[in-house]
Amino acid sequence: MAKTINLQVKSDFVKYFKSGYPLINKDAIKNSEVLKVEGTIIDLFDDKNQFLAKGYYGTQNKGRGWVLTRNKQEEINQVFFQGKIKQALDYRKALFEDPETTAFRIFNGEGDGIGGLTIDYYDGYFVMSWYSEGIYRFKDYVIEALTNLVSFKGLYEKKRFDDKGTYIEDDDFVAGERANFPLVVKQNGIHFATYLNDGAMVGVFLDQRDVRKTIRDKYSEGKHVLNTFSYTGAFSVAAALGGASKTTSVDLANRSKPKTIEQFSVNGLDYAAHDIIVEDVFNYFKYAVRKQLKFGMVILDPPSFARSKKHTFSAGKDYPDLLKQAITITEKNGIIVASSNCSTFGMSKFKGFIEKAFKASGETYKILEEFSLPNDFKTIKEFKEGNYLKVAIIKKES
Repeated sequence: MAKTINLQVKSDFVKYFKSGYPLINKDAIKNSEVLKVEGTIIDLFDDKNQFLAKGYYGTQNKGRGWVLTRNKQEEINQVFFQGKIKQALDYRKALFEDPETTAFRIFNGEGDGIGGLTIDYYDGYFVMSWYSEGIYRFKDYVIEALTNLVSFKGLYEKKRFDDKGTYIEDDDFVAGERANFPLVVKQNGIHFATYLNDGAMVGVFLDQRDVRKTIRDKYSEGKHVLNTFSYTGAFSVAAALGGASKTTSVDLANRSKPKTIEQFSVNGLDYAAHDIIVEDVFNYFKYAVRKQLKFGMVILDPPSFARSKKHTFSAGKDYPDLLKQAITITEKNGIIVASSNCSTFGMSKFKGFIEKAFKASGETYKILEEFSLPNDFKTIKEFKEGNYLKVAIIKKES
């Protein structure tokens, strides 16, 4: 590693670092022009030259790096990384011992002390995701730590950075033995076909584990369930396993249909008894209204931002309108599962979106349950943006 570089924090931002805020924002640094080589260790000082924190330089969205320690004497080396990863593994001990769950997160960035790095577990295989070139410079430390701490079948990686901040496609295999795909894993007994070598998304979002279980166990029985922005149909499978009379999965991506068929099949379900539709969700809503379709449950889990030929969706701006359309086609006493992974607003604002949509629709509602990230997606209170997931299970009362 290059020698440590000293950075001076602007006076307005000192309080954030003193309070434990981990992201080193570009606007917080006076002399950011000295940052040249990603992965460089940086020491942060206030305007009185008092040490604040030590971290690394790595460009990630608006950030220029992450705080790693507030101990000036602590070295950022293999021992440091191994210590953090051991703590993270110990924290997930119960999940490793759960025979019904073989896929979960074992390291969640700043929540486990190293921003810019996540590690997921898929039945003996570990997938490391690197969110900047800076953190990628520490790759050997992470691999050595995993090698020392756990037995694994194989290691894969996702390089989620380039000049535009998008995913870099690569072979993804790193070490050990290659998996045979699909690699079928479980969460709460629900099976998922995954592909660790197939781009940024492997086939299931691990952060919705608790929500899928709740949909299966409490809300699906006897209902016709509409799953919008359905991706590979994970929510649809959960609903079908919970006794839904039928599920309808809608997603614009052509590959969503064969992927959803596969997810039904690995769970021993007859996919032909369900509707799997490749269509713009917004067009499907119009179709459903025109045909006077009503659903016992509507699941809304859109991406934070999406664009099709005719529609652009931004969660922070357009979620209330999306929810209004869902309300229209939900039966009285039906359920809406409203979800967002947008990190720019919290649960309070999200509940404001729900209130706005129901008020505009002239309907009444009750929020039955709320969810944020499951416990393996560890977060810290000093970085609220890290706890990005917001899910409300809503009963339409009128």
